[in-house]
Amino acid sequence: GSIIINKMISKLHYITQGNTPEEHLENIQRACASGAEWVQLRLKKKDPKTILETAKKAREITAHFQTRLIINDYYKVAKEVNADGVHLGKKDACPLKVRDYLGKFYSIGGTANTLEDCKELLTKKVDYIGLGPFQFTETKKNLSPVIGEAGYKVLIEELKTETPIIAVGGITLDTVASIIKTGVFGVAVSGAITNDFTSIPVFHQLLKAPSTNEQVYKLGDNK
Repeated sequence: GSIIINKMISKLHYITQGNTPEEHLENIQRACASGAEWVQLRLKKKDPKTILETAKKAREITAHFQTRLIINDYYKVAKEVNADGVHLGKKDACPLKVRDYLGKFYSIGGTANTLEDCKELLTKKVDYIGLGPFQFTETKKNLSPVIGEAGYKVLIEELKTETPIIAVGGITLDTVASIIKTGVFGVAVSGAITNDFTSIPVFHQLLKAPSTNEQVYKLGDNK
């Protein structure tokens, strides 16, 4: 029989922030202590040695809490520190090449801004798609046009995919309930969590409400 690999994609992704690698690690520690199940280390413009050292420490922290660790961009580092996966931006390596390198047990996510991006990522068999930006966010330079709730609804209907779609970009506690109603699987949050780690359990609560049709069918009695 075939082995079923259970790559559970969390409904809440915390994307790290910090002015220094140490700050990223402190924030990972805080996120894990507040119940984060999935953390993406997003360290940009650092030398390879710093990236690797920080990823090793991040792995130690997340392993202690049994939190999933995803490395942004640096897929070789993801393998070296035995992370749970990698998130690839549009200018990063091709998901097929990365899958080849990492093997099947790692989660591979990709960034998308348009329907075309999503379709291309689906042909490359990613495990989830980070689709955004939902609204204006200061985390990203060179922002693509914002999608908004209406945009997610349209894209989800067009795609008709089982692959989890994670909304990203300026998402806050007061927007998450209505975003989930569009049919996206979950959300990735950076600033709102970094500013207040106690928001993590609240995000989890809001995301628990059954949202996608697939779940509703399974629950049967949900109106």
